[in-house]
Amino acid sequence: MTPKWSTACPDWESRIVAGQSLIPFQPLYPESAEAALRIFRELVVADVAGCPTLGQISLPWLLDFVGAIFGAYDAETGRRLISEALLLISKKNAKSTSAAGIMMTMLLLNWRESAEFSILAPTIEIAKNSFYPARDMVRKDEELSDLLLVQEHYRTITHRVTKAELKVVAADSDTVGGKKSSAVLVDELWLFGKRPNAESMLGEATGGLASRPEGIVIYLSTQSDEPPAGVFAQKLAYARGVRDGTIDDPRFLPVLYEFPKAMIERGEHRDVSNARVTNPNLGASVSPEFLAREMSKAEIAGEHSLRGFMAKHLNVEVGLALGSNRWPGALFWERCAAGITLTQLLERSEVVTIGIDGGGLDDMLALVVLGRARDGKWLHWARCWIHPIVMDRHKGAETRFRDFARDGDLGIVEEIGTDVSELADIVAEVEASGLLDRIGVDQSGISSIVEAIVERGIAADRIIGISQGWRLVGAIKTTERKCAEGGLLHAGSPMMSWCVSNAKVEPRGNAVMITKQNSGSAKIDPLMATFDAVTLMAMNPQPRGCVYDSEPLMVV
Repeated sequence: MTPKWSTACPDWESRIVAGQSLIPFQPLYPESAEAALRIFRELVVADVAGCPTLGQISLPWLLDFVGAIFGAYDAETGRRLISEALLLISKKNAKSTSAAGIMMTMLLLNWRESAEFSILAPTIEIAKNSFYPARDMVRKDEELSDLLLVQEHYRTITHRVTKAELKVVAADSDTVGGKKSSAVLVDELWLFGKRPNAESMLGEATGGLASRPEGIVIYLSTQSDEPPAGVFAQKLAYARGVRDGTIDDPRFLPVLYEFPKAMIERGEHRDVSNARVTNPNLGASVSPEFLAREMSKAEIAGEHSLRGFMAKHLNVEVGLALGSNRWPGALFWERCAAGITLTQLLERSEVVTIGIDGGGLDDMLALVVLGRARDGKWLHWARCWIHPIVMDRHKGAETRFRDFARDGDLGIVEEIGTDVSELADIVAEVEASGLLDRIGVDQSGISSIVEAIVERGIAADRIIGISQGWRLVGAIKTTERKCAEGGLLHAGSPMMSWCVSNAKVEPRGNAVMITKQNSGSAKIDPLMATFDAVTLMAMNPQPRGCVYDSEPLMVV
């Protein structure tokens, strides 16, 4: 009889702080788990002094993970009840060695003739990180040396009896299509998240599991050095949903070593003594002294180094929680998420202002609709557009932009002018509601936008030029306070969160300016459009019926 189980771990926050297991169930088939652990424990780790076995150096968290994966195999039916797993763990926690040990155990336990097992890595160097430990596990064991054939130039290990193969594949050089793997381990999933074609490539690599009831795909990763994107963002969000119990999928095992949100908000992730939370191998493969020294060096080196250190060694997601010179409003932005749609905004508001930040072909065109609800809350909704040239010039951000497009927050414009036309249509929709007061625009490069809006029957004297730079300090401070007090509610879109996380505060005399946190593909355009809309809303506009006495393109 198939057992009943759940991989959800809703009390994970208390568990991870207490150093307890993040796997909330015992192995479904204890005999299968023990058979695998006997093999796993005997594998030799050659790059550790004294060449100990995995059993001698593995801590309980790793043995729990291995036991859960292999313990989900029903030996009578040949079916594995957990077919997908994601382990998110900080750097230097024996991830590559664990990957080698797990897949070697798979190879040795396999009964299927000529079965294929794959470790898929994003680069050749990362592929070597998993292949070399597996190679050395064979080399250091006489019995395994007789049973297994190592072909180092192919990064392949072949079982001499079953002819099954374990192959370590570098996705940047080897083909992954057409494989019929019985198990696939994907290493450093965060790097695949930066590749536009990663989703289809992983689909090709794991497609053979459909005809392998014993099959499984295991994702291993540290956090990304940028906000999660692409297939990594998708898998991470899904894993969090399963872990938190909002997604019911007992066939997916999420083991995510990350700080509870409350610790991040209190800044406790910056205390190196809390590194144990996301480093379960602390004191074994991870040195506390090393972490303390590297964090101190990163703090001295500056924002970029600190962000990278925290992402890799503390598993802190790059975004709103990082950056000593970040815009203060970013600290409160995520907690103001309320799923606001444009329809809801118009239904709840008594008056609306619009902010527009228009760039060139290498920039975003951003539209923000800001409503004042009858209870005094400000309601925020944003929509942006980019031309394909942006993705051509910033290949590293292409997956991120396509994610935003799938969310419905970003339009990728194939024909010049479509963006301005769509923007003007939304402005006309807001105008038709009878709520629109005025429209605030960045004065640079707005002529085509103004023309399109005027063509839809909106008087030019309601389009107000908003002075930029230090003159926005009032709007910046107002937005900060609204976010901090919970007086600004927004859609909670990943696009806006990313743009907010890119905002950097630079002092200018007694004022401040908002600039980009990163160079290149980082964008803050919808945040700037927000400040334009806030500038007008801060003037306390009254519902329609009041008289507009402003001049066309009046500078605020």
